[in-house]
Amino acid sequence: MLKQRLQQKLLQKLSPQQIQMIKLLEVPTLQIEQRIKKELEENPALEEGQEEEEIHSEEEEEQFEETDKDQDEFTIDDYIEEDEIPEYRLQTKNYSKDEEKRTEIPFSVGYSFHEHLESQLGLRDLNDKQKILGEYILGNIDEDGYLRRELINIVDDLAFLQNIETTESELEEVLKIIQDLEPAGVGARTLRECLLLQLEKRDISQPSMNLAHTILDSHFDEFTKRHYDKIIARLGISENELKAAIEEILKLNPKPGGVFSDPFNKTSQPIIPDFILELSEDGFDLHLNARNLPELRLSAAYSEMLQSYSRDKSQKKEMKDAVMFVKQKIDSAKWFIDAIKQRQNTLLLTMNAILEYQQEYFIDGDETKLKPMILKDVAEMTGLDISTVSRVANSKFIQTHFGIFPLKFFFSEGLQTDSGEEVSTREIKRILQDCIENEQKRRPLTDERLTEILQEKGYQIARRTVAKYREQLNIPVARLRREI
Repeated sequence: MLKQRLQQKLLQKLSPQQIQMIKLLEVPTLQIEQRIKKELEENPALEEGQEEEEIHSEEEEEQFEETDKDQDEFTIDDYIEEDEIPEYRLQTKNYSKDEEKRTEIPFSVGYSFHEHLESQLGLRDLNDKQKILGEYILGNIDEDGYLRRELINIVDDLAFLQNIETTESELEEVLKIIQDLEPAGVGARTLRECLLLQLEKRDISQPSMNLAHTILDSHFDEFTKRHYDKIIARLGISENELKAAIEEILKLNPKPGGVFSDPFNKTSQPIIPDFILELSEDGFDLHLNARNLPELRLSAAYSEMLQSYSRDKSQKKEMKDAVMFVKQKIDSAKWFIDAIKQRQNTLLLTMNAILEYQQEYFIDGDETKLKPMILKDVAEMTGLDISTVSRVANSKFIQTHFGIFPLKFFFSEGLQTDSGEEVSTREIKRILQDCIENEQKRRPLTDERLTEILQEKGYQIARRTVAKYREQLNIPVARLRREI
């Protein structure tokens, strides 16, 4: 049975400009420069440089925006009827409907990983179909150099997307050619296959190399679990022979694609601090990186152009498109200048709160002086939303007199000791790391033993919490840390 009922809901929708502001807040220094440069290129009403003087006073702006009945002047709004709101106001990117979007000119960034593979494949003796299959396979190889997609799925892709019929065996044949390219190990589907491909390009006649190949080929599971005793017993080898073979395996690259430094790869980007903190006799001096403080202004030429349009009442209809375009660009430039200023203020407000909260730590960088601090603590100090604090902390760095650190480094939960003192979980992790670094690698410390050590030091902590912290430190379990 159908029923009708009246329900009231309160929904909050973000405007395109609010979404852009949020995105600007997340962008680190290196990328904000590129973002500003892009805006300067796309908006002629925006210029780089310091504002020498206000182009219009408040009184002039009022005259500019309101109709003067005595003088009977036209205003900008006279050119635009109510039902002709420029579409740029409703879009995330400030383009009007009739504006021709310029094509971005690509710039040379050197040889990428995939271009390197394509150039090699082009030198192989392939028929037309093999070339198509090879190019498609290369398109499915990720940045690490692995083919993550099953061949049977690629068969289906080619049939549906390109109307090309093929088989797994045909693809396997082309894949073998790709796996013979450089860097060694490229095109592998598993870590085991990747390592074996690399070994096969070396002198496998050497005893240690031959043994390494046997271990990866027939005892890979035992090797990854570090069950060395089983490998020694099954292959009838000595401990020294196993050590020599493992040394050869450790020379191999588990991510062959990583040998190429991709300029668009985030991991290859240099770290440029967003904040600079200096310690002097007078105290702390915190400021934004100079590269984070662009001087932007409105174009005087565009402002004068708009002002002249507002005074010209002779060709009202013919001037409409020009007025809309100029006003759009000026509005967009004003918003961008305000957004950059708001970003800077929010960044400084957040970092100043972190500095105040962790003041004792910032004096000399002693990690034991780091107080437990979560996003909510900074949000309460600044009056900002927790999500805003999170965006500021993400991908931002600060340069101090004792090193460069990500803002995330200063956030951690708290834990109480036997004496009731609250300490940062970072201190617990440091103790864990020290214990593991100094353990006997033949008999590494288990999570149970690590828990006992911490409890003996006065930290009341559960084994599952120790395991969680160990994983956060990217430290494997005791069994996988075992060495011969």
